Amino acid sequence: MALRKVREVWTRSESVLSTYRYKEKDLEKGEEIQGDEHGAEENPEAQYEKQNHKFKIPKNIKMKNLITSKKNSKSEAVFRPEVVDVDFEAIECIADSPEDPEEKSQKSKIKIANKIKLPDFMKRQKNSKYPEAPSVSLDFNGNLEQNRLADAQQLLVKAEERLFGSNNLGRTEDEEDKLLRDSEIFRERLKFAILDSFNEENQETLKSALISILQEEAQDRRWAEVSENQRPIWRPTECRQKIHDPLLKTLVETRLKNADGQENKADKLSTSLKREVCRTGKQVQKDLLIVVRNLKECYPADFDICRTYAQLYHQTFSARLQELTRSSIEFEDCAYILSWIKIYYPKDVLKHKELEQHINSSLLGPLLPEEHLKRLEDQYFSCKENEVRNWLSNAFDKEVDKWSDGFEPELIEGCYFGNLAVDVLPLIEGTVKEVNALLECESKSWSLLCLLDSSLLSYGTSLKELVKRKQENIPKILRDSLVNIYVFKNYVQKVENFFSEDTRTTRMSILMDLRNICHTYFLSRIHKELKPVYRKLWTQTWFAGNSEVVEELVKAIEKISNDFKDLKPACREELLAELHVEVMVEYVRRMMKRKLKLKDKEKQEAAAEFMSQDSNEICSVFVKLGSKEDWLSKILPKLSEILKLQDPGSLQIEIATLARDYPDISEQHVLALLNLKANISSSDLRRIKGCLTDNRSPQESSTAFFSKVLVKRKII
Repeated sequence: MALRKVREVWTRSESVLSTYRYKEKDLEKGEEIQGDEHGAEENPEAQYEKQNHKFKIPKNIKMKNLITSKKNSKSEAVFRPEVVDVDFEAIECIADSPEDPEEKSQKSKIKIANKIKLPDFMKRQKNSKYPEAPSVSLDFNGNLEQNRLADAQQLLVKAEERLFGSNNLGRTEDEEDKLLRDSEIFRERLKFAILDSFNEENQETLKSALISILQEEAQDRRWAEVSENQRPIWRPTECRQKIHDPLLKTLVETRLKNADGQENKADKLSTSLKREVCRTGKQVQKDLLIVVRNLKECYPADFDICRTYAQLYHQTFSARLQELTRSSIEFEDCAYILSWIKIYYPKDVLKHKELEQHINSSLLGPLLPEEHLKRLEDQYFSCKENEVRNWLSNAFDKEVDKWSDGFEPELIEGCYFGNLAVDVLPLIEGTVKEVNALLECESKSWSLLCLLDSSLLSYGTSLKELVKRKQENIPKILRDSLVNIYVFKNYVQKVENFFSEDTRTTRMSILMDLRNICHTYFLSRIHKELKPVYRKLWTQTWFAGNSEVVEELVKAIEKISNDFKDLKPACREELLAELHVEVMVEYVRRMMKRKLKLKDKEKQEAAAEFMSQDSNEICSVFVKLGSKEDWLSKILPKLSEILKLQDPGSLQIEIATLARDYPDISEQHVLALLNLKANISSSDLRRIKGCLTDNRSPQESSTAFFSKVLVKRKII
């Protein structure tokens, strides 16, 4: 009953066309056959026959009245054939006789057509936009011609019940054969309807076909309760499992095989394999959208048609990709297939905004088996490694080749630009992102950056050779190189979380070595200019006119800094910060040379005051120039405090504090400092030496300073 109600709901929306009754007395009297004044509601085929065909019915035959009524128990009209005699001569006379104009205005004549041949199945589907035939009691063939598959199936069921029912033992072989033939015809029409599922004009036929499948399943269950020798030989038909599901698979395979490359714009791709993969993948998306937008509404919920089609398209697409990748393919095709597997298919197809809510992609499985996918990934990664290695080698070789006489690095807004890093890093970063997207393995993709190490080492060798030459453009080349090194260093620091600590340390060490090559070249020349001023530190000249010596030093530093205005600000700050450290180191080294003896308390306190003033002057100018080495401003004040103290116990505490703050300070440094105080005894020196060992911090300081201060001879 439930299935019958569903069928009635679907068919109730069909247009009910007007019908005609042909009475025997009208035919006998030879009266004109009149048409319904509301002709617009007639079957379109009947209208077509009226307008285009005019035939005379042969004489002296009996004709079935198309629809003669009788009353049922509820007095509702149903129709059955009724045989009448027709006087065709009378009809011909009436047709040839003149007609009254008034009668002509009130009546419209119709011509009786010969036997009408109904359109074939596919032609009727194309005309489905017109109203279907009147909802009347049609026979089996009539229902098939009207694409009423559910109604046709019900007639087959009634015939089965009549022939194979328990009360009918007298069925003939001819009756069984006819029913079998009708069942086969029905199944063929059912196949047509399913195979034409993607035809938008076939939707009503498809709905009827699906209802008939449900009805067939119900009939299969009914016959399952009957012994096999008493049921029809075609039962169970298993329409869903043996007809519907295999046909969907065939339909999907055919549609993907015949996908239109022009429509999907795949013809613009460079290889035939790319074009086929693109064409197939785009067709998958296009068809699944049709399933969700149109076919989903035709299917009962228990078919779960979206999931079914998604699985079929997934499996068919997968099978085709396996076939394409079974043999060796070019790198370009390999990369394109991986992009479909990892990017386009999961994101653009399965995660499409209209498909995502209807398709559970997690249940579909991988598009390629693991062994196929791994082979593609290995081939792709190997090619990418070689590609990046060649890119880097060519880029660094080209840069070094430019270091010939007269080469002028590029200046942008008055600063050196550093083309090498700007060219190389986007290339590496883009490749890393691409590889990560296709392989979904960050550690593997970032390992490509390790290829940079060998190029940087080779670059460092070339820099060392460059600074030994006597070329006028060396300072400009090194300024340009400092910018490149700075950019490389910042990039490595930004992505350091993707590498092990050892790998990160090794790479940063390489870059710092490169920077030191450039810094050493510039700083050695700066110190050479400052050497005359250094020689005055901690001499009688310095002690007598302290402010003049330091002012001279500060002015020299400011002048030197102006020579590096064409260097990138961040690189200039790094260079001047290192100069800051080395100037302070040179200051302390000059102090510990002990060219100046402070024999009494007053001189020691004066020297301590001079040291504090010098520290303020020197550190202030470097801070102004951009140095961020604030920790250097505390060193000279700590040393000056030691010079001021006279009490051995207080000195011992201060030395212990100094050793805690600067673990790299050595015994030689302390003794050289204390030897400035000419009034300290040897026994006090030994006690202070002992406390230095006991209070030295076991941890290394993040800012080593005294290890840079060289004391030439050991003091006992």
